[in-house]
Amino acid sequence: MEYFYNSFTEAIQLLITGDGEVYRIVLLSLLVSFSATFFASLIAIPLGLLTGIKNFKFKKTYTRLLYTLMGLPPVVVGLIVAIMLSRRGLLGRFELLYTSKAMIIAQVLLVTPIITGIIFNHAKVYGSKICKVCYTLGGSSYDALWLLIREMRVTMLIAIVTGFGRAISEVGAVMIVGGNIKYHTRVMTTYIAMNNGMGNYAKALAMGIVLLLISFTVNSILYNYGMGEQDEY
Repeated sequence: MEYFYNSFTEAIQLLITGDGEVYRIVLLSLLVSFSATFFASLIAIPLGLLTGIKNFKFKKTYTRLLYTLMGLPPVVVGLIVAIMLSRRGLLGRFELLYTSKAMIIAQVLLVTPIITGIIFNHAKVYGSKICKVCYTLGGSSYDALWLLIREMRVTMLIAIVTGFGRAISEVGAVMIVGGNIKYHTRVMTTYIAMNNGMGNYAKALAMGIVLLLISFTVNSILYNYGMGEQDEY
């Protein structure tokens, strides 16, 4: 217990003194995860809304597949992306392997099914009812879409925040496609894993504290926004 306390104290000092490498890693982690969540949201939100409210052939199969993809093993995603981006891979000519762009691609593949699944599940249950009410009141397809987005805005925010949480806490895929290169592709999770393996528990703990603070901040924003939305009704 005393060792843990000493490591925790050293971690706090490390954060306060402003270690340049630590803050560089934090900024890169935020850049990669925010970018991945943004691009994933552009794909997942329309896809989740559309497939949720529409009835189509093999929808049950699609649902099972989507829920399966929500639990994709990160190392498998990282391996697939690494193969595609390798010199002999389909996208090898772009030389993206061991870059932050490769890490973003891997995180997009991990996050997209999660955001899609959350929105799809809510739209499947409530989406058709919302659209029917809009059409009954004489609204157009544009009005129905706008009403659906308005009524599901909290769900979409939850989905985005959940996706971001998955992205920023992921280690397996980014380790494979990024390589954990110092000043280049080293992010918070790979930094923690590396220092833990080396026995540098203070540095690992310092980065863990940063991750917890980011998670707390994001969830606080979600909670406050959600409470504000509930107060409107």
